[in-house]
Amino acid sequence: MHPMTPLVRPFLNATARVAPGPAGRLAFHLFVRPLGRARPKPDEREVMAAARVERLRVRGKDVVTYAWGDGRRPVLLVHGWSSRASRLGAFAEALLARGYSPVAFDAPGHGESPGRASNIIEYRETIRRLHARHGDFDAVVAHSFGALASLFALRDGVRTARFVGIGAVGSFTYLTTGFQGLLGVDERVVRALRGHVERRLAPGEPDLWLRLEADRDPEPLGAPVLLLHDEEDDMVSPSQSRLLLRAHGDRARLVVTRGLGHRRILKDPAVVAEAVEFVTAPAVEVPGERVATG
Repeated sequence: MHPMTPLVRPFLNATARVAPGPAGRLAFHLFVRPLGRARPKPDEREVMAAARVERLRVRGKDVVTYAWGDGRRPVLLVHGWSSRASRLGAFAEALLARGYSPVAFDAPGHGESPGRASNIIEYRETIRRLHARHGDFDAVVAHSFGALASLFALRDGVRTARFVGIGAVGSFTYLTTGFQGLLGVDERVVRALRGHVERRLAPGEPDLWLRLEADRDPEPLGAPVLLLHDEEDDMVSPSQSRLLLRAHGDRARLVVTRGLGHRRILKDPAVVAEAVEFVTAPAVEVPGERVATG
């Protein structure tokens, strides 16, 4: 349960009936704040210490970025919500060993980036800026909310040869529905939240909500897709990856793991190897879904 639930639920539900503007602002404030700031784990420190660390200024916020390698064959790594770039350190190490140049960032309010909050528009702008700096990506490897944000950016001009989604979120509605259930608020609050996003965060963005559903009109991606999702994921339902699998059709393949959950999947050697082989292989495997063994 969200720690603010007992206090904000009755206020939000009541306010949304008579003053949707203030209700939308408060709901948005809660929606975009990570639940804590993840710290680097001991096994992540070595690879992160080897990165070139820089900063970007994105929509008035500082974003810490990381890059490895000689700049050739860049691969973008995108962390999820309440996470950090170091959580994808195993992928950075494996890709670097294969001659690729991993690139990553800590979103505002995450990892080493200052601030208390972030949102999908800031993720998209950061990805755009890294694309402008490093050129077309050989691949994008993204976890959880990072997958949805990456696919959003890939609709808007960012280019990649391949896409890997791990425990991927495929629908923004899935997130707002989860937020609604977590706080126990009614549908008026969700409408107020969406209204605030439209007015303040993304004014003038055509078809914003359709473009935030990653299964809608997936053709602009035009790249092979590998999805990895644990059947015991307690944060993001595997149905989200199956939604993306159906949307991308013959371009996509889903590997279902067991016993790794939402976070341990990022450090599993077999998962890392599967993703790296997909990124580096000269040909893409036959699409479909399979259950990982071993």
